[in-house]
Amino acid sequence: MRGFIAAAFGAALTLAGLGGGIAPAAAQETVTLKISHYLPASHGFQTDFLGPWAEELERRTNGKVKAEIYPGTSSFGNAARQADQVRAGVIDIALGLRGIPRGRFERSSVFELPFVVSEAGAGTRAMWEMYKSGALADDYKDYKVLALFVHNGGLFHTTSVPVHELSDLKGLRLRTPSEAVSVMLQSLGASAVGLPPSEIYENLQKGTLDGLVTTWDLVGATRLNEVVKYHTDGRVYTAAFYVLMNKRKYESLPADVKQAIDETTGDALVAKFGDWWAKWDKAGREDAVARGHEIIEVDEPTRNRWRQELTPMIDAYIERLQNNGVADARALYDQARDLTARYEAAE
Repeated sequence: MRGFIAAAFGAALTLAGLGGGIAPAAAQETVTLKISHYLPASHGFQTDFLGPWAEELERRTNGKVKAEIYPGTSSFGNAARQADQVRAGVIDIALGLRGIPRGRFERSSVFELPFVVSEAGAGTRAMWEMYKSGALADDYKDYKVLALFVHNGGLFHTTSVPVHELSDLKGLRLRTPSEAVSVMLQSLGASAVGLPPSEIYENLQKGTLDGLVTTWDLVGATRLNEVVKYHTDGRVYTAAFYVLMNKRKYESLPADVKQAIDETTGDALVAKFGDWWAKWDKAGREDAVARGHEIIEVDEPTRNRWRQELTPMIDAYIERLQNNGVADARALYDQARDLTARYEAAE
């Protein structure tokens, strides 16, 4: 009997990882993070950001973190579902476009109004500062926010009608990334069409779209330079993006994994988007130049004149936000403009 008890006790020690036995099971557990976005795996969102970031988390945690990245071609790639997937816990982390679907994160939409942002770096820093100050916090109260960012001032890309003046947009059917941009287009007599990136090419090719309002990056990354010919570089608007994490997932993580996430997101992450957008936009522009497209550069006096033309539209959008419960919409807009201008002047 004494021999049986000793053997059982020795086995228990081994299972517990004591006295030279195996390590506790908890110490060997792998943390899997499911990460989604809505663009192709070849896009910089994955190749420059999400992929290397996942590798950095794995390195900092000695292999404890493993990431599964689901791009736009996956079942988790629907642009309209990115935030919902995170909130439901189907996906742990998602990179999404603020303006899809409509009516979400409305406080943040002031950054998308005409002529608030010209440069991604400055606009991103301004947006992040407003989030940290609490001005945008209500938009994202259901999430752990890893980053907010914007792209460089966007362009008008068209298939057959060059845009030299805002009046040239009248009657055109243009893909729009957000409600703020849609309101702008409609105020100018254009038809705003909401489509996910995956459907733009086909609609341009069929002629159901006359163009789109977006960055150099997107037209290059999704081969849209094959079907558009004119690019009006007026830096008229921007689109806002988010990188959100499921709160419950974050809170359930071991302390070292939380630390790795915290140290590689927030301030450290948003500081990178200016350089990334410069790289991504450069590729799209160079592709258009190589194809012999006409690029219409809008000078600063013209941009100032366009800003005045669009002032009634901006005022109406701010009033709509106020009617939708964003009581301080005017103050948010003014703060976004002032902060972005300050950061742009410092660059």
